[in-house]
Amino acid sequence: MAKKVKQATPHRNGIKPPKLERKQIPNHVAIVMDGNGRWAKSRGLARTAGHEAGEKALVDIVHGAIEIGVKELSVYAFSTENWKRSPEEVKFLMGFNREVIHSRREELNDLGVKIRWVGREKRLWKTVIDELKQAESLTKNNKVLTLNMCINYGGRAEMLDAAVSIAKEAVKKKIKPDALTEKSITKYLYAPLMRDVDLFIRSSGEQRTSNFLMWQSAYAEMVFLDVLWPDADRRTLWKAIEIYAERERRFGKA
Repeated sequence: MAKKVKQATPHRNGIKPPKLERKQIPNHVAIVMDGNGRWAKSRGLARTAGHEAGEKALVDIVHGAIEIGVKELSVYAFSTENWKRSPEEVKFLMGFNREVIHSRREELNDLGVKIRWVGREKRLWKTVIDELKQAESLTKNNKVLTLNMCINYGGRAEMLDAAVSIAKEAVKKKIKPDALTEKSITKYLYAPLMRDVDLFIRSSGEQRTSNFLMWQSAYAEMVFLDVLWPDADRRTLWKAIEIYAERERRFGKA
């Protein structure tokens, strides 16, 4: 018997996603969720309050992604560079990511969301890894939306780890370096089944990719929005998709 999937919860204002053709909607959207600290500072709050407010933004955007028909969503939850932050903030972020995954996984499972962890195990708290693996196991058969939780992730780290794995295989003579192709390299990445990114979004007005999904975003359309992450919701996603829909993607062709 097929699992009964809940419908995405409508926006509190009752707004609907823009009417676009299927080909105008990106299959894979990657988001750099930036601006939590500035949002909190502007309100005289601790940086941690910004991260807490950002959780609500993410959940609303997941619902909005389902509504409009996005098939894969990747979010930059903790980068390999974030270890450089204060020990207090790192400790908070580790615990916060663990609690968000634990508290939201049933809701996401009911929506038909497949949760996938993308990142390095090195240095990551075991309790966080355990929660991620439990969420992956619970949601592994879901097909509505794949949510890539990029935790302890860095694009350069991913490429380095892939290169190391390829080198080890070559030493064992399991692969011939001259036979490598772009397609065969992808199987050494953290998530070999991940689609190429169609739309890359960054909030907060900053205009850089910050080492996020470098390989997968080679031909992504970039949209930088001047909104701090805790102020974002599904309308932010839909606005970016409307911008995407107006662009012509040529992939090197004339």
